[in-house]
Amino acid sequence: MAAAGRWQGCEEEPVAAPVRGRSTRQRAAVAAALDEVDEFRSAQELHDVLKHKGDSVGLTTVYRTLQSLADAGEVDVLRTSEGEAVYRRCSSGDHHHHLVCRMCGKAVEVEGPAVEKWAEAIASEHGYVNVAHTVEIFGTCAECAAG
Repeated sequence: MAAAGRWQGCEEEPVAAPVRGRSTRQRAAVAAALDEVDEFRSAQELHDVLKHKGDSVGLTTVYRTLQSLADAGEVDVLRTSEGEAVYRRCSSGDHHHHLVCRMCGKAVEVEGPAVEKWAEAIASEHGYVNVAHTVEIFGTCAECAAG
């Protein structure tokens, strides 16, 4: 479970996806552990999950595997208010954004057609092509707001 207050600013059954790079038992274990959690998790939290399951995977391997998955676009990455990267596989392989609760870390995938049009228009206005963007919206979810 995400720690309350650490956030600043996927519902389908997970399927273990292959990890890019050298395929090892440890890397596969990291990918499988990530598939078992619903919330965004830090490398340390995933390392703890692996230890509790009895998997012998070094923290460095966890970090490298998560970075590889992020580089391949197979996981989403957010930053907490402390600057820590947290990771989660999402149900959609399509481009999307997240609405994230600052209190509990609950994240909901959202689409933003207006944001997409705006980003393209701004890029075009300045002569940019092949643009990419990341938009995360932070707030307080209904459960946390209710107390």
